[in-house]
Amino acid sequence: MSAVTVAVYAVLLFGAAVAVWRRPVVALFAFVVGLAAHNLVMALLYGAGVRGAELTAIAAWKETLLAIGLASVVWRARGLPFRPGVVDLLALAFAVVVLLYAVLPQGSLGGEAGADAIARALRGLLTPVAAYGLGRSLALDRGHLRALGWTIVGVGAAVAAYGLADVYLVSLDWWRHSGAVGWYRDQLGFDYGRGLSGLPENFVYNPGNEQPLRRLVSSFLSPLAAGFMLAVAILVAARLRRGRWALPLLGAGLLWTHSRSVYLALAVGFVVLAAVSRRWWPLAAAVVVVVVGAAFVEEYAHFGPETRFTPAELAVQRQQAREHPGAEHDPLSTDEPSLASHLRNLRDGLERVGRHPQGYGLGNAGAVAKRSDVPILAGESNYTEIGVQTGVLGLALFLAWNVALLVVLVRCSWALPAAALATVLALAVQTDAYGVPWLGYVVWAGCGALLARARLEPRWRSIPASTSATST
Repeated sequence: MSAVTVAVYAVLLFGAAVAVWRRPVVALFAFVVGLAAHNLVMALLYGAGVRGAELTAIAAWKETLLAIGLASVVWRARGLPFRPGVVDLLALAFAVVVLLYAVLPQGSLGGEAGADAIARALRGLLTPVAAYGLGRSLALDRGHLRALGWTIVGVGAAVAAYGLADVYLVSLDWWRHSGAVGWYRDQLGFDYGRGLSGLPENFVYNPGNEQPLRRLVSSFLSPLAAGFMLAVAILVAARLRRGRWALPLLGAGLLWTHSRSVYLALAVGFVVLAAVSRRWWPLAAAVVVVVVGAAFVEEYAHFGPETRFTPAELAVQRQQAREHPGAEHDPLSTDEPSLASHLRNLRDGLERVGRHPQGYGLGNAGAVAKRSDVPILAGESNYTEIGVQTGVLGLALFLAWNVALLVVLVRCSWALPAAALATVLALAVQTDAYGVPWLGYVVWAGCGALLARARLEPRWRSIPASTSATST
């Protein structure tokens, strides 16, 4: 089975690589579709017996296509295919600092990450920069942009439909015995313990009465990652004249993720959309998102799809309840355990960055540290994680790059990408949005591609060198 799977994968990857080499824009469509299904496919392959190095090689399809796309545009242009501007130089400066912190001795910085953790952190921090570079190198016309938008909406609708069907038709016990446990624990190194039999505990919402409720995880196998993608798809659908048919389905999928941070970030995105497009309806949409989201999380315990803990899981839940007596279970309260944890981690991370502004080196924060059994010095916020790993300098460059990118998109009246980027940057305050591959590849590549179409004043000049890009 493993040999046959690898052979089929090699044929498919070769075909995709040829297509991307000939037309690098194909990579963007591959990322939109492939990354939405990535975790589910990997979990199914793990359950079918494809594991270890073979599965690692298969999972690297996205990095492979990104590298081929970059090589293609550089080869065709015989160099950098665009004239660098302020945003590009800030992205490059951030990448240089990340590379510097990858080679600085961890001992001198106070970090404890090994080579594997450093390599994982390096890939996670630089992949969106590379994706931005690919998008920045492409000359997309209106047809490409329209097709890309429809692809995002179509994939989002499929993610929502599958996720809603899953929470009501597929039992949690099936997931407990699926390849998802091994994919996370053995292949990726995320040991979630016995709280949900090896599954991520956010597969369910526990209202505090030992009667957990399912959350939409869909093909991402994560309510947060699914929610991130659906938030972007909602913004795209709202801007497409004929895409609004998908909004009820996309909205339902987003609600069932039970992700309060995503609701608030989507509201921020609609506010930015209103400001850039100078229309009032996105403001109304922002209010609707906040009101409906608050009502949904408040009432979810009364109608959410119920499931059950196993006896072993119940023992873990009761132990946690004894360790945290009197925990608040109002989902809108700042004392609710999940929200309180996010706020505490954000505060602790900011304090650590302030006390240690030189940084600890790559691999000492977030999911990478968890996977690598390294002390987690910051987590649940991209800003504190980047600050802990690359110091105040790296964090400042990351912020400068993305704020400058957002400003240019606003100045060029690119309302949709500005709203999507603002949504992701808001999510990054208390989540690892930057580390979610779908966002890292699609959002930053898309923003780079639209920046390549911009005609800007000299001080913001960032016009592609190719004649095809300037003629659109």
